Amino acid sequence: MSVLHPNLKGRVAFITGGSRGIGKALAIRLAREGADVAIAAKSVSSTEKLPGSIHETAEAIRAEGRRALPIVCDVRHEASVESAVNQTADTFGRIDIAIHNAGALWWQNVVDTPPKRFDLMMAVNVRAAYLTAYYALPLMRRQRWGHLLGFTPRISAKAMPGKAAYMASKLGIAHLYRGLAEEVRQDNVAANVLWPRTIIESQASINWNMLDRSHWRTPGIVCDAAMAIFAQEPAAYSGHQLIDEEVLTELAGLTNFDGYWCEGRPPANPSHIDNW
Repeated sequence: MSVLHPNLKGRVAFITGGSRGIGKALAIRLAREGADVAIAAKSVSSTEKLPGSIHETAEAIRAEGRRALPIVCDVRHEASVESAVNQTADTFGRIDIAIHNAGALWWQNVVDTPPKRFDLMMAVNVRAAYLTAYYALPLMRRQRWGHLLGFTPRISAKAMPGKAAYMASKLGIAHLYRGLAEEVRQDNVAANVLWPRTIIESQASINWNMLDRSHWRTPGIVCDAAMAIFAQEPAAYSGHQLIDEEVLTELAGLTNFDGYWCEGRPPANPSHIDNW
């Protein structure tokens, strides 16, 4: 076993937004390391605009020899999240890892952000992170082992014009998990947030035309960073606002990340790094 390949046999992971992109890659990677996985998301069938579904992810998990539970879940609604967590507990008997990966993105000035779009980001980003933690935590505290992981940039005083509403919803996760980490540390439950240093290939990067594929990294770097986190004893590694590269350097000793670029080499002028 290594920090990049923790032994997750007997563990159960619950992940929101696991139909495609980073969420799907994480779900499959968790299965590869031995975990059974519940995939809670809205997509029940693949479309041209939104390729991928909970059932396709479940098939990929089963191909790794692990159990999968696809759950139709709209994270905007409390009852849907509560039901998804309960179904996971009823099926597998536990939840060891809860990842809030689902996200809503809208990069516009505040005056160009309709209230319904702001409400959507608050519901899908920060409120759903709270709901996932709220309903998964009793199981984790009872078994005295658990990892909560959210996805958000770390807290910063840097102004983000054109992304203010979006960042309000994402940084709410960072504040939530930072306080939560201390509330549950004594129960051997961790709460951390993670963010990629640069753009990851996903449906969001495609739909929002975030440069081009030569400037993207594969989801593999996020998966490796997440595995390194889950390899840690929860109480000893909690309350962190993490960047994928920094995690891999600190916990796995990696210093060269060239192999994670989608085109197999770094872009000539990666000005988007740390600035996206």
